Order: sequence, then structure tokens, then C-alpha cells
Amino acid sequence: MRAPTGLVYDEAFRSHRAPYEHPENPARLTAIRERLEKDGLWKECVRVPARRAEDVELAAIHEPGYIAAIDRTASLDFAQLDPDTYVCRDSAAAARLAAGGLVDLSRRVLSGELANGLALVRPPGHHAEADRAMGFCLFNNVAIAAAAVRSVGAGRVLIVDWDLHHGNGTQHSFWDEPDVLYFSTHQYPFYPGTGAADEVGGRRARGRTVNVPLPAECGDAEYLSAFDRVLLPLARKFEPDLVLVSCGFDAARGDPLGSMRISPAGYAALAQRLCALAAARVVLALEGGYNLEAIGRSAAACLSVLLGNDPPQPSAGEVNVSGRRAIDEAIRAQRDFWPDVLAPAD
Repeated sequence: MRAPTGLVYDEAFRSHRAPYEHPENPARLTAIRERLEKDGLWKECVRVPARRAEDVELAAIHEPGYIAAIDRTASLDFAQLDPDTYVCRDSAAAARLAAGGLVDLSRRVLSGELANGLALVRPPGHHAEADRAMGFCLFNNVAIAAAAVRSVGAGRVLIVDWDLHHGNGTQHSFWDEPDVLYFSTHQYPFYPGTGAADEVGGRRARGRTVNVPLPAECGDAEYLSAFDRVLLPLARKFEPDLVLVSCGFDAARGDPLGSMRISPAGYAALAQRLCALAAARVVLALEGGYNLEAIGRSAAACLSVLLGNDPPQPSAGEVNVSGRRAIDEAIRAQRDFWPDVLAPAD
């Protein structure tokens, strides 16, 4: 009998809010939950309670002084941590719950108790650095979860970041770690400015950071090609014990912050490819996505795949010329580190 799919959600995540209009707001979770309930997917999952992450879990990625600084924001009605990132009195608690909930979901998937899972968490995390908040993010949820599962026996962890933006914080967290493979597709050049193809990892981990920086106006065809030509060959060779996905939906067609064109069926196809990896255990953790209709439909499409349903096939079309060049560039940057794995660039 197939193990169930886990779902992390807590109303406390909606308490993180700015006193002004901001794209990263509680309506994002409301839109996703309403769509999952409408499609009958919500009730098909086993709920995994959110839990406050412990200091030791956070400190695997973040500096103690930074953790304490975020905790102190609970005494403030509001604070602006950088031009994009805010906190209110409830933000620190929500951030700890997001990190802890994802840790517990990831550990239960790693153990086989759950087949896979989706964490609908706020605030997001992949821009958060060891010592500072950045890009709407407070604690780096996926990086914290990766460190936590490695501490309980995961030998190799694959992090896939399909958010519109490059996950600078996650990349830096595992820059010199050979047992974590970080793969990112992202619009480039774009915020935060990192994620060039030649960013390939530190001295001990060359080829364990893999960036596919895509030009604007890429969609299903280009993203699926990046997975098929770059990610999947590397992942099969790497043989991860767990796959963690920084699951942003801001590369969706119509997102107000980006210029990409992934469809809900395209996201489902990306998720299906990850689930098809031999013995892959997959956990998706929400990052960005600011078109409410798009994130609801895209999250539902991905969760349906996790539940074992066959997704509709995307009308991908041909890979555009600029997208193909970007994928070729990524292959050239990685060929020396994966000589028997990557096919020659076109």
C-alpha cells in the first residue's frame, strides 16, 4: 500500500503581514487552500503539524546573532529589514513554525512514513542568508530542512529551486558541501543578481552547484528541457536520498514580478519528473508566486502529481533559441565535473 502524502499548513502563517500593500501577503495561502479544497485535494493529504524550529536547527544555517535578532522583532509592531522584507509581531513565530514544519515533513518522508509532501509555508526562505533577511525571506526553510535530514541519516540531498529568482541563500549554505546538490532554474539577469552558469560550487564541491540562468519569456518547453538535459542526468548519477524543492510559482505565466510563462501543466510535469527518479522522496516547499489564480492552479497541479495522479501534458512546443543557448551554457559550465553524464551542448 502506498504511503500517504503529507501537507504542512498553519493559520499562523497568515499572521505574517505588512501594514501596506505587499506582494508577499496572506492572500497567497488563502488562494492555494481554496483551490486545493475546490479540487478535492486538501482532504487527500495527511496533515503534518507546524512546529517551532529549535535554535539548534536554525543554527545549522543561520548565525546565532541573526536568529536572536529575528526573535526580537516579536516586540515590534512593524519593521522593514531591507527594501523588500518586512516583519510584524507575529513574523518571527511564523518563520519558526515554517522551518520546523518543513523539517518534520522532510524527516517523515525520508523515513518512508510519508511518500512525499507539500509545505504551504510563509514567510518564504531561499533568499535568506546566514546573517541577514533578504527578498521577503527570514529563515531559509529548505536549507534548514536539508541540514536536518542530513543530521538523521540522509547521505545525499538534492535541492531543486524552480522559483523565478535565484536562491542565493541556499546556494551559499551548501557552496562547499559535496553531499548536497543544488540545482536552480531562474530568470537571469534578475534579482538577486546571483546564479550565473559559472557559479559551480566551492573547492570541495565543484559541480554540486548547478545554475541554469534563463532569459525572460521562457516557459514549459525551456524548463522541461533544462530538467531533461541537465537536472535529471545529474540527479540519476547523484542518487539523492531526498529531493527538496524550493517551489516558487512566480515563474508562472501572468505573475506580476516576473516574465516567465510556465503553465500549471508545466509545473505538474516538472514535479512528475522529480517523482519518477528512482526511489526519490520529494518534498515541495512554497517560495514565491504572486498571481493568485496562477499559484492556486499550479499548487493544485503539483499536489495532484504527489498524490499519484497523471497530470495533463503541457503544450510545450519548441525550445526557443535564447533558452537553448542558456541550457547549452549551463552544460558547458558543468561538463568537466560530470564528464560521463552530460551530453555535449548543441
